[in-house]
Amino acid sequence: MKREKSNEPYFNTVLSSEENDNENFDKNFSSLTLQEKPKLKKPPLYKVIMLNDDYTPMEFVVEMLQTYFSKSQEQATEIMLHIHQKGLGICGLYTFEIAESKAAQVLDKARKNQHPLQIKLEKE
Repeated sequence: MKREKSNEPYFNTVLSSEENDNENFDKNFSSLTLQEKPKLKKPPLYKVIMLNDDYTPMEFVVEMLQTYFSKSQEQATEIMLHIHQKGLGICGLYTFEIAESKAAQVLDKARKNQHPLQIKLEKE
């Protein structure tokens, strides 16, 4: 279930009781306070960068971009040509864990197909 982002404060129940009060459990807890929602930092993002080599087929690079980076045929071809012409290209921008996982999946597939493809991660 996806939680909606909200800038409104949320309620946090603060429980309090008196030590010598032996009344009903529900009556011991009485205080309710309004607290600001804690501000969370956005995690740093990492570029997944694919490097050019003279051996990995262009079609394989396009396939990897489509399969693991959700690029369309047109986007994947454009990135592949950029990698071929400039020596490297950005496949996507992700949190570290996602970037690392995608890079590992692509490299695993490349090794299984005996391609020397290289990928690096770079903090944005």
